[in-house]
Amino acid sequence: MVTARDELTIDMDRGALWLRVQDFTKLAAEALRDKYKLGEDARDWTVEGAKADVTVNFGQNYLMPIAYRPFDTRWTYYTGNSRGFLCYPREEVMRHLADHENISMMLPKQTKDGLGALVCAHIAGHKAFSGFDITSNLPLYLYPHPNYPRYTDTGHLDESIHVNFDLELYAQIRKAAGLTSPLTKPDGTDTFRKATGNARPDEVKVFDYIYGVLHSPAYRARYAEFLKIGFPRIPFPASPESFRAISEKGEALRRLHLMEDAAIGATPYPFHGDGDSVLDKPRHENGQVWINADQYFDGVPAIAWDFHIGGYQPAQKWLKDRKGRALTYDDIRHYQRIIKILAETDRIMRTIEVPLD
Repeated sequence: MVTARDELTIDMDRGALWLRVQDFTKLAAEALRDKYKLGEDARDWTVEGAKADVTVNFGQNYLMPIAYRPFDTRWTYYTGNSRGFLCYPREEVMRHLADHENISMMLPKQTKDGLGALVCAHIAGHKAFSGFDITSNLPLYLYPHPNYPRYTDTGHLDESIHVNFDLELYAQIRKAAGLTSPLTKPDGTDTFRKATGNARPDEVKVFDYIYGVLHSPAYRARYAEFLKIGFPRIPFPASPESFRAISEKGEALRRLHLMEDAAIGATPYPFHGDGDSVLDKPRHENGQVWINADQYFDGVPAIAWDFHIGGYQPAQKWLKDRKGRALTYDDIRHYQRIIKILAETDRIMRTIEVPLD
């Protein structure tokens, strides 16, 4: 999804964004251009178009969380309309994530950045995973929508939820994985993001297997050049035992990356020092992440500080994006969780063994 005006359309503060949206229903286009320093209209985005979209589609129900960068969820105003408040809302894909229980896998088709993928449970910006290359979003579930009707083989309107797998390939994966439970259609009530172990639906087990493979250091090393020029090719499970081991590691990573409290656990990185908690120039020294001259997070391993996800080093990027802002209690807690996630991701990745011969 492309906004064309991130500073206008995305905010860390839901209330601040809502005030801007309300302005778009009250002020004239030129007044909006001046107030928000919007400059000249782009080819696919205009102030008039944004104003018209917000005026027709007005309400706080359109305020939605958006995956902006790794572990940095912000707010946007998503109406689903093309070239309105957002330049390219990508409704054909994002509709499966807006207001639905779903997850998607974010990865680029071609990349100059780090390899891999990142799970997401929200609509997402086009650089949510990769800093240089457009991020593709692959939802696990496909939901019906009146703008995109589907029909059964008998010509009737299909209003069911579908798993977003090629059915023939899915059948082959299930066979190789030893998954023998009957296929059932999802009904939208599965709490799959909280399901663990055998409670996971088969499609989530397969999603987790793919996620585990994409985080395998051996897999990334073997196919590094291919992964830079096209979508990844995932090997079929070598055995049910291999599938189960990789899928369980993928599940652990998925739950961490969705920032589930139970998966993250304790965060032993205390925040020390007296001051106003305003971010200046963050740095990592001797296991401490200093946010200014007087305050720091303690016990932070270097691997977490330097760890890459896609095109970013989240432990550094998250702080740099907040330079000049005072960290709140929730911000401090969130950052401690990021550190734990990155340290655990590195640990789990080192245990993923994907047979490649």
